Amino acid sequence: MIESIHRDHKNIMQLLRVLRNKIELLKQDEKVNYQLIKSIMVYLKNYSDKYHHPMEDLIYGYYLKYRVVTDQVANRLSDEHKQIKLITGELNDMVEMILLDAIVPKDLFIEKLTTFVSKQTDHLHYEEQEILPAIKSSLSPDDWENLNQQWKHHEYADPLFGDKISEEFKALAEYINQG
Repeated sequence: MIESIHRDHKNIMQLLRVLRNKIELLKQDEKVNYQLIKSIMVYLKNYSDKYHHPMEDLIYGYYLKYRVVTDQVANRLSDEHKQIKLITGELNDMVEMILLDAIVPKDLFIEKLTTFVSKQTDHLHYEEQEILPAIKSSLSPDDWENLNQQWKHHEYADPLFGDKISEEFKALAEYINQG
């Protein structure tokens, strides 16, 4: 399970690099493929909300239940997941508006996209550098077996980084593989 989370984080970092590139293009008044940004938002919204965050929440909830952790640490991950879900939805709505030819001030979009990338990056670093090492060193093989039994999705196919790429994400996968 923890390997799956690490792999997801690595994949999400790739998507954040694409978004950073798009921010720079926007700042330079270059043309940007908003459909690509939309694909990233859809992937993060659907995949993260359906599989990645629930797996993290399951592991983290188990960790909090059976290990002593400060309140600050206990609440941070959950709070960050809620914030990221909210900003992902806001950014997704903004991209949809742009794709429907609504007027969205470029500076506002750049600001929202920059905030999104920054919050996501900070969150991933926090999990990778603090939370996951603490969990990994704390939980026993029996704990992991218990968590595996509780995980309701078991094996699931990643529609972008998995063996079979969903039609919805083919253009994004090609773009990622080019760069």
